[in-house]
Amino acid sequence: MVLPIYAYGHPVLKKMGKNIDKDYPELDKLIENMWETMENARGVGLAAPQIGLAIRLFIIDSTLILDDDDGTDEKGLKQVFINAKIIEEGGEPWDFEEGCLSIPDIRAEVNRPAQVKLEYYDENFKKHTKLFTGVTARVIQHEYDHIDGILFTELIKPLKKRLYRKKLEKIKKGNIKVSYRMKFVR
Repeated sequence: MVLPIYAYGHPVLKKMGKNIDKDYPELDKLIENMWETMENARGVGLAAPQIGLAIRLFIIDSTLILDDDDGTDEKGLKQVFINAKIIEEGGEPWDFEEGCLSIPDIRAEVNRPAQVKLEYYDENFKKHTKLFTGVTARVIQHEYDHIDGILFTELIKPLKKRLYRKKLEKIKKGNIKVSYRMKFVR
């Protein structure tokens, strides 16, 4: 089922997500709905707060932006992350233009480390510790920020942020057209 994506300004987007256990109600169905919602909105990642749940769950599919023609050898990843915890970040920080399904029509350069080492559980509650690099690391860091109540607009340069102030207010009030279901503050 395609769920509405919560728009910029909704309080749930600023909440720190809580850990869940394998007995979380209808977890399989929730994950299935998140995949369907993300694909419907043509995103590469979706965190539970973006669908109104302040829990530590997010999904990514960096295969959608990494292909044989992107000039790198990087392979994409389609993965569920539950109760993720950053162990360490490293590598040369780099700028890359990011966007967000909760903040449509706004894209901006964000500087992030090139690598992130994460401890997390998959959808079967199998524990993993893994190092991610490149674009996949960036997508993970973006979604991880969501479960910590951080939006990418908080990480952009102040001047750029001021330029987007009116547009952000329009999103908050629901004065925007998008091709997917959204839930606005109103």
